[in-house]
Amino acid sequence: MNEKNPLLQALEKSVCWIVSQIKNTAHWNARFDHFARFSAKLTGRPLAFNIAMLIIFTWVITGPLFGFSDTWQLIINTATTIVTFLMVFLIQHTQSRDTEALQVKLDELIRAVERADNTLLDLEEIEEEELALLRRKYVGLARVAREEQAKTSSTGEIQGAE
Repeated sequence: MNEKNPLLQALEKSVCWIVSQIKNTAHWNARFDHFARFSAKLTGRPLAFNIAMLIIFTWVITGPLFGFSDTWQLIINTATTIVTFLMVFLIQHTQSRDTEALQVKLDELIRAVERADNTLLDLEEIEEEELALLRRKYVGLARVAREEQAKTSSTGEIQGAE
C-alpha cells in the first residue's frame, strides 16, 4: 500500500514543475523582456495614442450623463494612475535594455578602431569623479583641435587634411 494515487502523483509532479518555473528567473526575465518590448512597440504607435484620445473623449462626453460625479472622476483617475504606474516600469526596462545595447555597440566600435583609446570602454561603470576627469581631458583635446583648425583655416589650407 506504499503506492501513491496516480492523481496525487500527477498533482505532485505539476506542483514541482510550477515551483521550478517560479524559481527559474531567467525564464521570467525573458518573458518580461518579450512582453516589455511588445508593449513598447504597441503603445508607441499612433493607433495607441488615438485609442487613448478616444477613451478620454468618451469619458468627457459621459460627464453630463453621470452628473460629473465623484465616481465618474474616480474612474479616469484610477485608470490613468494604473496605466502610468505600469508604463513607468515598461519604459524603464525598454530604455535600460536599449542603453545597454548601445553601450555594447559603442564599446565594439572603440575596440575596433586602431587609434582609439581603449580606456574609454565601459565608461558607464566608472565613478563620477573619474568620468569628470576624462571629460575635462576630452574637452581640452577638442579645444586644441578647434584652435588648430582655426589656424589652418586662416592660412587657407584645406580643412580635415592631415
